[in-house]
Amino acid sequence: MEQPHTPEIEQPTTSIDDSFHKQPFIIGVAGGAASGKTTVCDLIIEQLRDQRVVLVNQDSFYHTLTPEELTKVHEYNFDHPDAFDTEKLLRVVEKLKQGQAVDIPKYDFKSYKNDVFPLRRVNPSDVIILEGILIFHDPRVRDLMNMKIFVDTDADVRLARRIRRDTAEKGRDIGMVLDQYSKFVKAAFDDFILPTKKYADVIIPRGGDNHVAIDLIVQHIRTKLGQHDLCKIYPNLYVIQSTFQIRGMHTLIRDAHTTKHDFVFYADRLIRLVVEHGLGHLPFTEKQVLTPTGSVYSGVDFCKRLCGVSVIRSGESMENALRACCKGIKIGKILIHREGDNGQQLIYEKLPLDIAERHVLLLDPILGTGNSAVQAISLLLKKGVPESNILFLNLISAPQGVHVVCKRFPRIKIVTSEIEIGLNDDFRVIPGMGEFGDRYFGTDDD
Repeated sequence: MEQPHTPEIEQPTTSIDDSFHKQPFIIGVAGGAASGKTTVCDLIIEQLRDQRVVLVNQDSFYHTLTPEELTKVHEYNFDHPDAFDTEKLLRVVEKLKQGQAVDIPKYDFKSYKNDVFPLRRVNPSDVIILEGILIFHDPRVRDLMNMKIFVDTDADVRLARRIRRDTAEKGRDIGMVLDQYSKFVKAAFDDFILPTKKYADVIIPRGGDNHVAIDLIVQHIRTKLGQHDLCKIYPNLYVIQSTFQIRGMHTLIRDAHTTKHDFVFYADRLIRLVVEHGLGHLPFTEKQVLTPTGSVYSGVDFCKRLCGVSVIRSGESMENALRACCKGIKIGKILIHREGDNGQQLIYEKLPLDIAERHVLLLDPILGTGNSAVQAISLLLKKGVPESNILFLNLISAPQGVHVVCKRFPRIKIVTSEIEIGLNDDFRVIPGMGEFGDRYFGTDDD
């Protein structure tokens, strides 16, 4: 007895990172057949090269034709909503949203089956692009999208492209293509595809030739990707924009096998980025200077009244970066005894006498439960520092800590490089990076 055919699995199309998961930005791209949808998608993916992007084609979800349908394949309408397995598409997208990898078939337009080619493994990504002629037809699919794009191309251009594509890629003769167009394609466009144009957020005339529209779309996507979900709740939370360089450094300092030397090196690089980003939120005054060429340059003057305050001892790892950015800056110290989720006790503080007149950069690389941060910030407020003058800088932040600090002190600013998944039963940040102070200063048990 012949064994059923089991498709092989291709290599992943994106990198796997089980430790990081946030809601992806989902884009729908619809339009008539051969309107240039794939070209638009390719251009968007090319410009978002520093993000993890995956393309999911609606064509992958055509039903396999039954033996009876195969005998009348010329009468089968591939442009009708019933030709697609929308339920399977919904399951696939829902899994990707939940951070799970999926296997997607590739439809064979010569045998009209979806089990001929190897399955394509698709991993969770920052951006998911759903592309297809009827991708806007089902309201359940539309509701998954953060942005909907309709590619609007002249009917004559679409027909010419379809003839070239179907004869070259699908092995059909011109007569068959024209017959199918007159019987099904044109009617389906008027009845099912064109009516979905009203759901589009953006309509792109001329498809892939409209580079201005695509550039604007990519700028909008980048803006949205730069906002963590918590940033939409708390306008005083700032997460520096992630790049593969930043994620690479995070990968190294989170790796339990990274040596102390490498841990310190890459932690210092990330801390410097956080400090520089934080300084950008300080007030400034406009200033004009004369350049060596005798020209006038209109710029800004840095805020002069600053001081740093490190939460001992992990916060002391951030002092060098702050001194490198702000020559001669005063730095105070706060020591808080931490015991699990409760029992934070202020043990020691030494702060500049005029701290109430300064903008304060509070330094602590990890924001966990937020209770130690509340203690430190409360002390600064008692010393007369205005809440709006406090910048809290850290490398990673747990959502629980962000909620605690932002709700209690809505006028301070938090600057961090990544938001974590949360806290475990021992109130440790996960995925985290272990005991930061021990790893940085080399005092761990190993």
